[in-house]
Amino acid sequence: MRTDIIHYLEEEIRRRCEKESNFFGMGGYHHIRAVVKNAVQLAGIYGADVEVVTIAAWLHDAASITDYALYENHHIYGAEMAGDFLREFGYDKTKLELVQKCILNHRGSKVMEKQSPEEICVADADSMSHFDAVPSLFYLAYVQRKLGIDDGIDFVKNKLNRSYQKLSERGKEIYKDKYEQVISLLV
Repeated sequence: MRTDIIHYLEEEIRRRCEKESNFFGMGGYHHIRAVVKNAVQLAGIYGADVEVVTIAAWLHDAASITDYALYENHHIYGAEMAGDFLREFGYDKTKLELVQKCILNHRGSKVMEKQSPEEICVADADSMSHFDAVPSLFYLAYVQRKLGIDDGIDFVKNKLNRSYQKLSERGKEIYKDKYEQVISLLV
């Protein structure tokens, strides 16, 4: 396990999220941290490489927290950034390519075939994390987007519904109860 990389990423992602230029604020950090937690848990269920999943989860939104202008294609820029970063650390080439595929294919809104358990873990963990970071979604709705109360609730409900629909079938089974519980609080 490349704990040197993982510890560095945790600090670096936090540092980038703390910058005033980060559109998502510290909510971005809480989201990414939740993705890491969920991805590691899913790696055990899916039999995925925990190291690859952990590194990919820390880096999956690196482009969008670094520069919001990259948001629309942050999966593409993020995969490139991860490659540059991990090569500097002398990371194993095969694992590096898998990390890049996880980042490239993590977005549920961009339908791409996920061919490895690691890709499924990161994509599912990204969607699941929204249920673990609901306060961050409200921050995004009310502070960043300046929505009113009802529009903010609708924004959060819609985001959670979309996130649940993006899960793999197995992911939906795993998160069904939590999804229903969280949605019931917003009705």
